[in-house]
Amino acid sequence: MLTIETVELLLLVATVVAMLARRWRLPYSVGLVLGGILLAWLPFAPDIALTRELIFNAFLPPLIFEAAICIAWPALRKDLPVVLTLATLGVVVSAGVTTLGMHYLAHWSWQAALLFGVLISATDPVSVIATFKEAGVHGRLRELVEAESLLNDSTAAVGFAIAIAFATGATITPLGTVQFLALTIVGGVACGAAVAAALLALAGRTEDPLVEITFTTVAAYGSFLLAEQLEVSGVLATLTAGIMLGNLGPLGAISPKGREAVESFWEYAAFVVNSLIFLLMGMLEAHQNFSRVLLPIGIAIGLVLAGRALSTYGCCVLFGSSSLRVKANHQHVLFWGGLRGALALALALGLPTSLPYRDAVVTTAFAVVAFSVIVQGLSITPLMRGLGEIAPAPSGSPVESSG
Repeated sequence: MLTIETVELLLLVATVVAMLARRWRLPYSVGLVLGGILLAWLPFAPDIALTRELIFNAFLPPLIFEAAICIAWPALRKDLPVVLTLATLGVVVSAGVTTLGMHYLAHWSWQAALLFGVLISATDPVSVIATFKEAGVHGRLRELVEAESLLNDSTAAVGFAIAIAFATGATITPLGTVQFLALTIVGGVACGAAVAAALLALAGRTEDPLVEITFTTVAAYGSFLLAEQLEVSGVLATLTAGIMLGNLGPLGAISPKGREAVESFWEYAAFVVNSLIFLLMGMLEAHQNFSRVLLPIGIAIGLVLAGRALSTYGCCVLFGSSSLRVKANHQHVLFWGGLRGALALALALGLPTSLPYRDAVVTTAFAVVAFSVIVQGLSITPLMRGLGEIAPAPSGSPVESSG
């Protein structure tokens, strides 16, 4: 359990890591994962289980909401065809490449390969948003990356539910799949819109920043939990609520003073949750026995990168001759910045314990996430500097932190 004492210890470690990351010019998220690995081997390390419920119910809502309230709807609406293509077709292509490769190259069963391919296919909003904030990325590139990472996990979650049904022998029909997909998406958006509309109406009756912050907290968690209770997309619900509150607030429902207070509160909340989740991720990685599945891990890393490359460049080709064309440099960053993280771990940890191949899938997923966060996380900022997407770091200056 996450007790007050444990949270205080983890936040103290996170603060020290933030200071060291600035001094050593390391990405904050990478420093936290490495700090978590080190912390796991210390005698006073807290014994905490990073579970699917903890990630979904406690960590994801504030992270998604904080990113959503900062998304400008006019810019997102303009690039919505690109974002939706990457978040749907791109996820399907990526999952397909990984599934086929794990079956034919790693000799996994179709059930195990499909489950792994789907759960590892979506880029993770926690990792992506933290990394791009640290790197100081702004403009269309950041909008594309954040919006895709926030939307594609809904696709992966729906696909994962279908894959679970297939793995457990349930009957799957095309009509049933379409109905499930429509219900999950429409239901999630409806839950988020309903909660946001109700709270916007209430927020317009007060100019007390503390009350308005409380309203947004209720919106973030309330929309997510309501949607999950109704078995629709909690991520889409929180995303919808965040976009509505972030874009409709300036029209008079939320006072200017309240909006400033709300944004500051959620920036700090995202920092705290990011700190906890990356530290716990590192502590969990430290106790994985990767030696048992070294060959599948190597194959999986190669397949995940290949699938991401094919999905990113392939989807962007579709818009090459239109006004929505994505620059080559942006495509490179979209490809290499497609980090995996907490979402993949949550889906893996949610696999039924009765599945005979569960341990192999979970361990391989953890290894891919570790590679993604550490290797890609360490190299994404130099890549963007080399491509001219961010300015070179002045000599002696620290790397920007998400905090």
